[in-house]
Amino acid sequence: MRFLDELNVSGKRVLMRVDYNVPLKGETIVDDNRIKQSLPTLKLALDNGASLVICSHLGRPKGAPAPEFSLKPVAVSLAELLGREVRMAPDCIGPEVQAMAEGLQAGEVLLLENLRFHPGETKNDPDFSRELAKLGDVYVNDAFGASHRAHASVVGVTEYIKDCCGGLLLKKEWQYLGEALEDPARPFVAIIGGAKVSSKLGILKALLEEVDSMIVGGAMANTFRKAQGFEVGTSLVEDDLLEEAIAIMVEAREKGVKFYLPVDFILGTDPKGGIASGVRTYQDIPEGEMILDTGPASHTLFAEVIKNAGTVIWNGPMGAFENPAFAQGSINLCRVLGAISGMTILGGGDTNVIVEQLGMADKFSFISTGGGSFLEFLEGKELPAFTALENKS
Repeated sequence: MRFLDELNVSGKRVLMRVDYNVPLKGETIVDDNRIKQSLPTLKLALDNGASLVICSHLGRPKGAPAPEFSLKPVAVSLAELLGREVRMAPDCIGPEVQAMAEGLQAGEVLLLENLRFHPGETKNDPDFSRELAKLGDVYVNDAFGASHRAHASVVGVTEYIKDCCGGLLLKKEWQYLGEALEDPARPFVAIIGGAKVSSKLGILKALLEEVDSMIVGGAMANTFRKAQGFEVGTSLVEDDLLEEAIAIMVEAREKGVKFYLPVDFILGTDPKGGIASGVRTYQDIPEGEMILDTGPASHTLFAEVIKNAGTVIWNGPMGAFENPAFAQGSINLCRVLGAISGMTILGGGDTNVIVEQLGMADKFSFISTGGGSFLEFLEGKELPAFTALENKS
């Protein structure tokens, strides 16, 4: 795969796919981290004499214009961060947009309107891809978070532009995640949290082939504990995956992978409740109570597993972290990870939110911008965006 730092883009118009799917509250951007992550690639192209046509999706507008999913607030934020004007296109394709793109001079920036205002984006429609391709001489994909989607702006457009490459952010993802799997410093520890085993089955099985230790937390752990025969009260459980949970634990034992589950939990009656109702061990969960976070003994156990790790991958919170009453397990884990000397690689939307809320982004080796892409890469799946760029190379 080629990357932007290997191409001469002087005097060329660069069509760049980024991931500006940022959280909005009205027209205010709640978290601009994804925009900031793209800046090195944008500046490299601009400093080397290119003009920029930037495209992204935002939310799920279902193939039609929706004002609440407009990228206009992003254009304002991006202009402030870049320190230069960012023109806003009224659409992402069409004669008017093409004229705006063709009128750009070196150093100028145009942001296209939401790609998903057209059904052709998610359908990878050739006509839509061809229209997008008219907007650039060079195509750059710097949207790792969308790289597991076979969409027009990720895959289809590469069929109609000769020079295609990855951006600097895509390159970092490629290098860090690839290194973590190819030759990790050991002990290699995986920490997998979140709500559902079903959404993480692939990564659990794939990482059992790679790691020395695995920690499973979040509501996922409830399914494993129930599979072992313990009561979990009214906690979230996937009853149809109890046998699968047992199979994963058996496979871990057979492969010599140390497998850890929380040994105590913080309970409540509702994830939105204002206070916790106490701490109980995994053998002693009462009826009517819900497991909502890991407890202090689990924190001590996990810290011991992590402290001398050479490489740690973390995806998914330890509890219902959106509620401060049930965020301590995730906070404790984040602080322990931020203090170790080994390589630490984090990924997933909720995981990244925890890090940002604590202001600890600089404490980790690498924070992936991908959610689904992060998981699929670690599973060993071929990402459509990578395949498309490799084929062009």
